[in-house]
Amino acid sequence: MSLFTPDDHRFMSRALQLAARGLYTTDPNPRVGCVLVRDNEVVGESWHERAGEGHAEVRALAQAGDRARGATCYVTLEPCCHHGRTPPCVRALIKAGVTRVVAAMEDPNPLVWGQGLVELEAAGIATNVGLMSSEAHAINPGFIKRMRSKRPFVRCKLAMSLDGRTAMASGESRWITSAPARLDVQRLRARSSVVMMGIGTVLADDPLCTVRLETLPDDYPGASTTPIVRQPLRVVVDPHLSLPENARMLSAPGRTLIATASEDTEVADLLRERGAEVVHLPGGRDTVDLKALLDFLGTSEINEVLLETGATLSGSMLQAGLVDALVIYMAPILLGDGARGLFHLPGLVQLANAYHLEIREMRAVGKDWRIEASVQARP
Repeated sequence: MSLFTPDDHRFMSRALQLAARGLYTTDPNPRVGCVLVRDNEVVGESWHERAGEGHAEVRALAQAGDRARGATCYVTLEPCCHHGRTPPCVRALIKAGVTRVVAAMEDPNPLVWGQGLVELEAAGIATNVGLMSSEAHAINPGFIKRMRSKRPFVRCKLAMSLDGRTAMASGESRWITSAPARLDVQRLRARSSVVMMGIGTVLADDPLCTVRLETLPDDYPGASTTPIVRQPLRVVVDPHLSLPENARMLSAPGRTLIATASEDTEVADLLRERGAEVVHLPGGRDTVDLKALLDFLGTSEINEVLLETGATLSGSMLQAGLVDALVIYMAPILLGDGARGLFHLPGLVQLANAYHLEIREMRAVGKDWRIEASVQARP
């Protein structure tokens, strides 16, 4: 017999819908939705919108008022029990007099991690956890990974032809995919904490790497009136500090961080004068230690990294085991044998050495196909 009723599923589904409203705005906090129900009627509901502002539970309680007493709280993440930017939600729920809390998953934050539920139970509030857990995990892959491993979730975006090529031999690639696919990439950028690329990509394309959406996407409630207010941090992997002083991204909205192994303080200071942030990391002759870079981003409260770069850095990240997921836009064109491939992966000579993926989703985007896959651990 199931622990949860059809009504439990219905109300948690609504809480997950609410959590998704924070997809583009909550960083570095998790996206959380909350629904308060009494006598099978919703008396309050909300979501966490921005760090430093009220959490989903507190906002829902404010909406419910006295009707929260005796209610069941459906929340997509275990209520917090520590003082962060805001007071603990657990105490607000206890004070409001809710009688049951249903959480989709435990909070992986070591400061909480089950203790919120323990505190609720000690106050006489019934708790259940695990309802629609996989859906809750899918909303917060970056926050969950950072809390567990101290590194962000890395999503590698690629555009390719039907024969698996990303550009002509000359480097020409504009545009392989259609306008709907490029709009979808803008949504990926908008939800990401960081857009990361290699210096080769910057030197070849001089990209802005900004979110070019004036408002939130159409499926975001209030899209017509809610502007994009956050640009992801641009991170350039630049071992020798080769970024030109006149690179367009240095004058674009948002911040640019250069990760380098170079000891050239004069060039670093010059780039800082142009508005860039420069961080020195371990590295070799032509490389930056990518694991050290992700460690640095994790300590900087970065949840999700969108890797938008060429075959060399993409291949290096994959070989280092630092790519969690791929988002591939496949266009119905053929570029031929001489065109460039997706990844630079030298040394793969046997099928046993191949990288294995698990296809999570495949759908049409305009005339192209969007494939989302997770990277499987290698034996």
